[in-house]
Amino acid sequence: MKHIPHENLRALIREIVAAGGSTGDEPRMVADNLVYANLTGHDSHGVQMIPIYMEAVRSGGLKPNQHAQIVIDHGMVVTIDGNAGYGQVIGVEAMETGIERAREHGVCVLAIRNSFHLCRIGAWGQQCADAGMVSTHHVNAIGNPGLVAPYRGTDGRLSTNPYCCALPATSNNPSFIADFATSVIAMGKVRVARNAGKQVPDGALFDVDGKPTNDPDAMLCEPRGALRPMGEHKGYALALANELMAGALTGGGTGRPETERGEYTVINNMLSTIIDPRRLAGQEIFETELDGAIDHVKASPLENPDEPVLMPGDPERHTMEQRLANGIPMPVPAWEELVAAARSMGITEARAENLIAGGT
Repeated sequence: MKHIPHENLRALIREIVAAGGSTGDEPRMVADNLVYANLTGHDSHGVQMIPIYMEAVRSGGLKPNQHAQIVIDHGMVVTIDGNAGYGQVIGVEAMETGIERAREHGVCVLAIRNSFHLCRIGAWGQQCADAGMVSTHHVNAIGNPGLVAPYRGTDGRLSTNPYCCALPATSNNPSFIADFATSVIAMGKVRVARNAGKQVPDGALFDVDGKPTNDPDAMLCEPRGALRPMGEHKGYALALANELMAGALTGGGTGRPETERGEYTVINNMLSTIIDPRRLAGQEIFETELDGAIDHVKASPLENPDEPVLMPGDPERHTMEQRLANGIPMPVPAWEELVAAARSMGITEARAENLIAGGT
């Protein structure tokens, strides 16, 4: 297990992305977003995505140096095309547009279609929350064969279709960021388990024959199995709602065999609603009720005295404190995959080792 200082890891990712043809701020934006995911404990959406990204760059499924293009504009209702560009760029630019429109109109309904992987959706909720906005985000994916079985099914028909709800901080509480896949575990967490030599939890996977399994290779070898939806019929219903909200309403398309684009191409669509809370109950009432609700929930008697009631976002903040101090842990197999991705872009292993050691 390596423990890599976050700034050194950013330097390596910037160099890899730049070697893939990205210019300007793009290498920094991609590196900052991925390393932020690692810092918050979401290694499934961190730098381990780089091997997939670089394969997509080479195949043409990911197009460097694209920007969020407004293709439909009705003021408070906006549709953006990502032109298969880096989601780390498209996401930031799209949220900037949505926040600006919400300030102007009180609300913005923002559709993003045809963006390459938008990565951790909580980052976009956080961007809205930092601007004082409340937001919800529905996401689907097209490009790859389905990953998640429907309730009572056993093969992949949906993507992990995440949902995010974010509320801004108050003077008493940090921002509330609920962000989760609608499968029992995200696909990236299967890769994390495999790289760490671990099994996945019970009830997370089917093998190719539709039988329960704990083996992550069931999803990483062909033919592959399927992830289970979280919460049985409830998670399945939310996954399908996200599929329709993000895929049909945005015009970006739903995940079906005819929309597949190749093994390494992950195209996301996202429908976001961004609300200025000052335009509804008003800031004072909003914050009073938010703080009151959180205090009430956290005052519940504890099942385990060593495990306090947490709010969405608390585990990420705790993990970030640890990893800022101690570095980002990376299993050897994940490091080897990252080195291979660097090598595919003309960066030697010696150069990669030098960068994570703090060299220039």
